[in-house]
Amino acid sequence: MARKKRRFEQAGPAVPNEQAEKPRYQDPFQAAVTNRIEDAGKAFEGKGRTILYGVGALVVLGIIIAVFVQWNNRSQAAAQTALGKGIEIMQAQVTDVPPLAGSTEKTYKTQRERAEAAIAEFERVAGEFGGATGEKAKYFAAVNRLHVDREMAVSELEAMAGGSGEVATLATFAAAQARADAGQFDKAAEHYRKLSTGDGKIIPLDVIKLELGKTLEKQGNKDEAVNIFFELAKTASEAKDKEGKSIPLSAAALEAKDKVKELAPEKAKEIPEPDPAAAGLPFGF
Repeated sequence: MARKKRRFEQAGPAVPNEQAEKPRYQDPFQAAVTNRIEDAGKAFEGKGRTILYGVGALVVLGIIIAVFVQWNNRSQAAAQTALGKGIEIMQAQVTDVPPLAGSTEKTYKTQRERAEAAIAEFERVAGEFGGATGEKAKYFAAVNRLHVDREMAVSELEAMAGGSGEVATLATFAAAQARADAGQFDKAAEHYRKLSTGDGKIIPLDVIKLELGKTLEKQGNKDEAVNIFFELAKTASEAKDKEGKSIPLSAAALEAKDKVKELAPEKAKEIPEPDPAAAGLPFGF
């Protein structure tokens, strides 16, 4: 459905001046990925991605590419290149068709084969660089391990989730998605609740709350799910910009609104409709 195209907000830091002239790794998606997760989603559209809402290793692929760009801006050139090589492997095409003659493109026959190659590369990076770069590499390795050994991958992600900062936030979200995919809704909801108390700088709060609501619905907790969907959609519908004009609803808010209509049609009538003229965009875009 058109309304479920994912749009995510995340600002990225400016490139430090002292790194501006250094040789820097740029993965093939970096030109398309700006400082917003939304743009990372667009870069993967039509390529089998399930950004943030999907399952398995692709669960956080869009988000980690966007965050990699930010980390890339902060890291030393050698670490950038090392992490970049692992990212290239993660992005490599899975196909039985061999590359064209003369092509240097690396392909893999299965997702498992590609994941194993990425894990090996990220583990090498973790061992070589350690520190912050090593932690990021361990995170990427765990995400890829979801295709190889899901139980071990989730255990690694949840261990990382116990920390703080970007890695912990992304690991918590990835673990929540993996738990939900396995039908472990109680544990998934626990992770989402933890994230919902954050500042939303890494993963937008409306995305987190939407996923929490969907998890609670699958858990059988319909009333709480409806309340979450309703508050999300109502707050977004009432939001105004500095000029007092309605702000177009995000994809998460639109989906939350649709869920209220589906689960509680009468309650959905309490959600105000944004003024399309005031928003400066056609309503229902």
